[in-house]
Amino acid sequence: MNATQGTVAFVDMSNVLSEAKKQQVIALGRLGWPLRRIEQETGVRRETAGAYLKAAGIGVRPPGAWGRRAPAKPANETEVITGSDAAKPANTVNPNPENLPSKGKAKATAKPANADEVTTGFGVELSASEQQPPQPVSSTSLCEPFREAIELGLSRERNAMAIRQDLVSESGFNGGYQTVKRFVRKLRGNQPAQPRAVIVTAPGEEAQVDYGTGAMVRDPQTSKYRRTRLFVLTLGCSRKAVRLLSFGSSSRIWAELHEKAFRRLGGSSRIVVLDNLKEGVLVPDIYDPALNPLYRDVLTHYGCVALPCRIKDPDRKGKVERGVGHAKNTPLKGKRFESLEEAQAYLDRWETSCADTRIHGTTKRQVAAMFAEEKPFLLPLPLEPFRYYQHGQRVVHLDGCVEVEAAYYGLPPGWIGRLVRVQWDELYVRILDPNNGLLLREHVRQKRGWYRIKEEDHPKHRPLRVSQLLWRAGRRLEMVAFRPKTSPASEILVMMVLPSLEDVKSLAFPVQSTNTPRGCWPSINSIVDFGYTAVDLISFSLWTAGRGKLQNKCSSRTGQIRQLSMIFKP
Repeated sequence: MNATQGTVAFVDMSNVLSEAKKQQVIALGRLGWPLRRIEQETGVRRETAGAYLKAAGIGVRPPGAWGRRAPAKPANETEVITGSDAAKPANTVNPNPENLPSKGKAKATAKPANADEVTTGFGVELSASEQQPPQPVSSTSLCEPFREAIELGLSRERNAMAIRQDLVSESGFNGGYQTVKRFVRKLRGNQPAQPRAVIVTAPGEEAQVDYGTGAMVRDPQTSKYRRTRLFVLTLGCSRKAVRLLSFGSSSRIWAELHEKAFRRLGGSSRIVVLDNLKEGVLVPDIYDPALNPLYRDVLTHYGCVALPCRIKDPDRKGKVERGVGHAKNTPLKGKRFESLEEAQAYLDRWETSCADTRIHGTTKRQVAAMFAEEKPFLLPLPLEPFRYYQHGQRVVHLDGCVEVEAAYYGLPPGWIGRLVRVQWDELYVRILDPNNGLLLREHVRQKRGWYRIKEEDHPKHRPLRVSQLLWRAGRRLEMVAFRPKTSPASEILVMMVLPSLEDVKSLAFPVQSTNTPRGCWPSINSIVDFGYTAVDLISFSLWTAGRGKLQNKCSSRTGQIRQLSMIFKP
């Protein structure tokens, strides 16, 4: 524009906005939008937008001081500099630019648009001193008074979130997480982030579980601090986590921790992704892994299916891996507790006040709000809790029984010498087929040393080969059993070869009582009760000793053997 129309032209024509664009910038500034957002929405540079806002009387915050300083005081009038004459007042506009001398016109300068005033001129260049950008305003961080506490937290390898939580709860710090994060980054340097793929799952579909190292807790037995184990279960959709502490780990503890986590969540997921640890997976395999039977039955009781990861592929369960690291580095790092209950209570408070209320970095939503949406999709809990049992493998003895905690339980005929699977708890003993897992027999628990055999499993008659064997052995025994008492040969022979009663009964006697005492030595009355004869006992003993199947286990029973030898007195 020319001067005759009563307007003043800008030096840099690229900074002159149309009236519509100018009104748009001013309207956005009155709404409180920052300059960066105005630049992104309108395409107008922040410097230009800031100059127009100041000219319109709208406050603009200085760079680097957002949230810590009040907006800059707006300019009351537009300051115009038209020449090198310093005597003119700063807040006046020359109404007649044509009255300026030619020297003033030639040397008139205009400041850039991001300065504190709008400068106009008539097509002259900027001087070298005025082309330099303004220096950023230096500000002191709110974390500076807490430098020692932050450095102490960094020496204990605590992260910025944990340090801020400690400052808020212990020192009354009122700054934000980003403030602490920037200060910590300045102290220890910035670490580049690694790219990771995000696995999206439906609500209630998947949960991931893993172990980690917990805090130091004083052991009540040794009165020394001991490292605990941290169990974490994380839902795949909402990232809601349940964290539990324990001193040790076993297949039962691993299963009980799952049950406690499901109870806390109020439901169970359909799939549980886990690592190949022995508590859950006996034999890792890509297509058909062998699961721990107790763990498999617990998940089946709650309607879940186990999905083990591939070996050396922890990224498949990256959500729980991050949950373990979050708990290790934030609430538990550098902490010591006097009891496991105290440590668990501290972890639960942190879970409720910090972990559930945080805005997740991937979903950009609050964890508690997302869990409230996912909870209706979880499977309902069963009415009764799972009945835990112990399990193992046993070989069927010659008498057709297996031993469980010094008690003996019978099987159907045909299983002698074979390996079977056994499960037992406080009430029942279950014997399973090792090939297909079918139930062979279920018995009520018996006290130590006693039998439990079903009536249909008793043999109906003595086998012919056993009868023939006993007859031949009895003929050989006659010269030993009826030797004079003064000769110790018979006593020594009986002490060396006489087996326990269960070995005799397994082949010598066809009928066995349901509650038969096992491991006791017979007397005259017991022989009559069970139907044994002296020839049966000693002949079977000689036959077994000749086969080398027994060791000298009678040396500590001399008195009982002497009582038994009275049977053979001529």
